[in-house]
Amino acid sequence: MLQALKTMVKTTVHRPVTIMYPYEKEWIPDNYRGRPGLRFDRCIGCGICERACPTKCITIVEVEDDDGKIVRRPQVYVGRCMMCGYCAEYCPVDAMTTTPDYELAEFTRKDLIYDPRRLAFEGTTEMMEVHLEEHLQSNLDKGIEKPTAFFDTDRPVLDDNLCIGCSRCAKVCPTSAIEMVVVGQNAKGRDIKRPKLDSTKCVCCERCVIECPKDALEIEEVL
Repeated sequence: MLQALKTMVKTTVHRPVTIMYPYEKEWIPDNYRGRPGLRFDRCIGCGICERACPTKCITIVEVEDDDGKIVRRPQVYVGRCMMCGYCAEYCPVDAMTTTPDYELAEFTRKDLIYDPRRLAFEGTTEMMEVHLEEHLQSNLDKGIEKPTAFFDTDRPVLDDNLCIGCSRCAKVCPTSAIEMVVVGQNAKGRDIKRPKLDSTKCVCCERCVIECPKDALEIEEVL
């Protein structure tokens, strides 16, 4: 009883530490890692966010853009999302962001599926972007301490002996960084084509590696 009386006097004189939620809410910074957000027009549909997600709550789906064209965009099952922000970290164009949105309760699991349009967050700021940078050992050996974005390091390389010139890599590249060029002719007089990579456009999303039917492409890691 004495302890209860002390608590009553203390909370009467001083403001209690609790707040009247939901009528009152704590201040949330812009870089708070709530549910993922999506800038629909920035997204290139590379699928890096889907592969980086540790809980596999992101699925790349086909939707219509503002012009009625079918494009690939991420869909998030928020019920499984652990709000780690990896999707925003690995997005090469900062299309995926974190948001301060944490009130996500729904009555059914289906309502927890956020399609690409629903992922949009009004009032997205630069603080909601998460930039992932790496320090390369080769740069440190040269005295260069400036970090490098992960998508500016590794690049796909071609095993010419395995390539069949099907052009699938060029078709699936979301940034049009691969162009098929003629490198010669075969015994029947037909053109032999091989992929040519534009490193300035490549974001190392690995779609060309994944889609290659002969495993002729692989990612060469820069140390």
